[in-house]
Amino acid sequence: MSTSPHPPVVVPSLLASNHGRLAEASLSVVQAGLTWLHLDIMDGHFVPNLSFGPQVLADLRPLSQLFFDTHLMLDNPHEYIEAFAKAGAQQITIHVEPDYPVSATLARIRALGCKCGLALKPRTPAHAAETYLADVDNILVMTVEPGFGGQKFMADMLPKMAQISQWRAERKLDFRLEVDGGIDVETGLLCRGAGADTFVCGTAYFQAADRAAFVRGLTA
Repeated sequence: MSTSPHPPVVVPSLLASNHGRLAEASLSVVQAGLTWLHLDIMDGHFVPNLSFGPQVLADLRPLSQLFFDTHLMLDNPHEYIEAFAKAGAQQITIHVEPDYPVSATLARIRALGCKCGLALKPRTPAHAAETYLADVDNILVMTVEPGFGGQKFMADMLPKMAQISQWRAERKLDFRLEVDGGIDVETGLLCRGAGADTFVCGTAYFQAADRAAFVRGLTA
């Protein structure tokens, strides 16, 4: 079993809430005693869906002190990091797969005062992130093909998590290991066993009959 240097945190994904009531959804996360909110930004090109832009973050930002964990699923994330930082993102995670200056973009995110993360799609191997491990605050392993919520967890991503967790331990690094896609209590605990510590939960969280019990199940 892999271990993490960080306590586990549940991060509700705004994408899975009612998009006509985003403010209410974000406030419900505060009322549940949670501290992070995951914001999926999709461009219809890198992933086959559209979500929302920096104005949504800017409108939500004054309502709470939630940590805005912002995941840019864009072909050209380097062109938008300033807009999302200005809108109130506190962590900006970019993907390794598109053709753009990844290292320079990570450095720019830090220079803007945000934590920076790097995300991997399911078919992207762990070693694609290895070069950047010392430069990030977060590695996000996608456990479904990004684009739509409600998909089935891909258990074959567990070895990828375990490898990244092993590198973290061996190199005495301190980044968080985040997972996103089909995460419920059962699958989340599998990920926790592989070294994950940050659990993005969309459908399973917002549709849980008892959200407090759901969170306890993942973090106890």
